[in-house]
Amino acid sequence: MTFKGMPGLTSPDTGLHSIAEDLAQRFHGVFASETVERYVFESYTALARTAKVSAHLPALTAKFTADRLTALAQSKGLYPHDVPEVLFVCVQNAGRSQMAAALLDHHAAGRVHVRSAGSSPTEVIHPRAVDVMVELGIDLSQEFPKPLTDDVVRAADVVVTMGCGDACPIYPGKRYEDWELDDPADASLEEARRIRDEIDARVRQLLSEVLPQG
Repeated sequence: MTFKGMPGLTSPDTGLHSIAEDLAQRFHGVFASETVERYVFESYTALARTAKVSAHLPALTAKFTADRLTALAQSKGLYPHDVPEVLFVCVQNAGRSQMAAALLDHHAAGRVHVRSAGSSPTEVIHPRAVDVMVELGIDLSQEFPKPLTDDVVRAADVVVTMGCGDACPIYPGKRYEDWELDDPADASLEEARRIRDEIDARVRQLLSEVLPQG
């Protein structure tokens, strides 16, 4: 498995093996080291397609791989699944799904675990989305677009799609919703605020439905 010439690492193989070793220790007794290493290289390859994240690619690879392995462990019953898991999916994972995930995480305050992904992720979070979320005190500047993977879908209890068609696989026993929302990518500031507020209202309603009552 060779990744010579990819951006983000001076010596890609060495750097990726180091990440794999760290994660293998973290997931010791859950996954074999070979599985962890495969996930690291797959995650790196997926993220490397978006060149603008290359400066931080090693750190993003470690974070993305860890989240995927956690999702895989949850879906296999190897990790606790003691709060609802919600996945938001849009095309680029740069606006709507990121905003929804951040808002749900904010309102849930640890009572729900949230992920987001894109069927065709772009390079960076849309600046307009970052701007209107900052107005609510929520910082998206450290987030990054992530490709949709099977493991995060399998781990989810609720999957909310936003304009990504049939890109998300369907598994029995999960709740699926499709939210028709405008894309904030080319929106004015006022339009982006309207989209944010509509997402917020939907997120609050979803939260009331997924959490146990009483």
